[in-house]
Amino acid sequence: MPVRAVRGATRLQADDCVEMTEAVEELVTEMLSRNGLSTDALISILFTSTPDLVCMFPAAAARGLGLGDVPLICAQEIAVPGALSQVVRVLAHVDVDLDRSQIQHVYLRGAEVLRQDLAQ
Repeated sequence: MPVRAVRGATRLQADDCVEMTEAVEELVTEMLSRNGLSTDALISILFTSTPDLVCMFPAAAARGLGLGDVPLICAQEIAVPGALSQVVRVLAHVDVDLDRSQIQHVYLRGAEVLRQDLAQ
């Protein structure tokens, strides 16, 4: 089965652990759902967040989805002046029998402006 990458992003209203958990769980769940995937298809997930989000690791928020055996890692986005703030981005590597053009990338909560060419 081919390995594909699924992109996603979400935007928080505040640097808050409860909101981070809700937003990350919503995003990862939607990424899986739109692509017809179960958590068993996940190979690994890279999370990044903008420098203004320091309340918790986005990967820790995703663990609530039962991803204990999926390698997760976090990194910080580059602090580009004028960039959209309070954003968590996701790059998930998955085993899926879809062509690259069939992958549905997911942008939620105002993050759609980041990639209007990909956002559904």
